[in-house]
Amino acid sequence: MTSNLSKIKPKLRTTGNVTGNFGRPKTRAGSTLSDIGLTKKDNIKVALKSEYIKRLYVAFDRTDDKRLKQFIFTQIRDYLIQTGEWES
Repeated sequence: MTSNLSKIKPKLRTTGNVTGNFGRPKTRAGSTLSDIGLTKKDNIKVALKSEYIKRLYVAFDRTDDKRLKQFIFTQIRDYLIQTGEWES
């Protein structure tokens, strides 16, 4: 008994949607909404480095999480090394 399945040539697809998204039509990335949030430069508040370090010191004193303390310590250490205040 021989099978004819190996002799069937697949049809070259020349019609239909161009897909690359598992059968769904391709879509563009991003949101279709034009006004998501208020992201103008007047509305963005970036903390100064000194304020960030003050907040890190407060967080270091308040937390009991070992991983968080390690992260805060490395952030403070890196800042102090950059400013030349770190003493080993």
